[in-house]
Amino acid sequence: MKNIIILIFTFNFILSQVEQPYPPLKLVSLPTGGTLPKGTYTIETLLMNEGGILPSFALGITDNLTFGVSFGLQEFIGTGNLKKNKSYPEVQLKYRIYDETEFTPAVLLGLDTQGKGKFFDRPHYNRYEHKAMGVYCVLSRNYNFLGNLGFHLGLNKNLFENDDNDDDINLFFGFDKALNRSFSILAEYNLARDDDNTIDDESLVIRKGRGYLNAGLRWSATNSLMLEVNVNDITKNNESDDSMNREVKIIYFENF
Repeated sequence: MKNIIILIFTFNFILSQVEQPYPPLKLVSLPTGGTLPKGTYTIETLLMNEGGILPSFALGITDNLTFGVSFGLQEFIGTGNLKKNKSYPEVQLKYRIYDETEFTPAVLLGLDTQGKGKFFDRPHYNRYEHKAMGVYCVLSRNYNFLGNLGFHLGLNKNLFENDDNDDDINLFFGFDKALNRSFSILAEYNLARDDDNTIDDESLVIRKGRGYLNAGLRWSATNSLMLEVNVNDITKNNESDDSMNREVKIIYFENF
């Protein structure tokens, strides 16, 4: 009898319909074809390794146009000296040029100047530990399969972090899957073809050329708050770390 109750509870958990406040703007770190509804804003805080913090603000100007800014700080938590990535904020812009239909995916163009991790300001190169998306195009298509299942595929080119002479066009893809009304899983793979050169500097990440496989679990805690736990670099593309990188993301959203 106990096993039957557990089985019924499990099926009910999986089969529950999804009620998301808006489509995901990102998976773990890669963009989707989702935008904020008009009149909606989000305040997002990403807690990174080594005490880093990346707060950002995004605003739904129209249903198809989202504008955002972000400003990263290193060693925000801990005993080290607080360091800012740059003296000015980074910019995010998303414009969906075609809405998703029954037969075609959504098509979105975007700009994101915010990289991840530390910002290296050196005489011969200026860049983030993980390069920003730069200019990108992404296709998104959603299906109803025991709740929402979304697939995302995109191309990007970074036009401003190319001191390492690595300016290839990059490919990325991923998916999000709703588990029930509150939880969804996220997974993404970034080939990082624009970020696989080696620079002779011990402070910069040395990569194995495998790209980045990331995954996360998102929880809609309340009508205005989502919490997310992410695991980055599952394939251990980063040679300088022996373990996967864990992050926590807090997302507050509201209408005005």
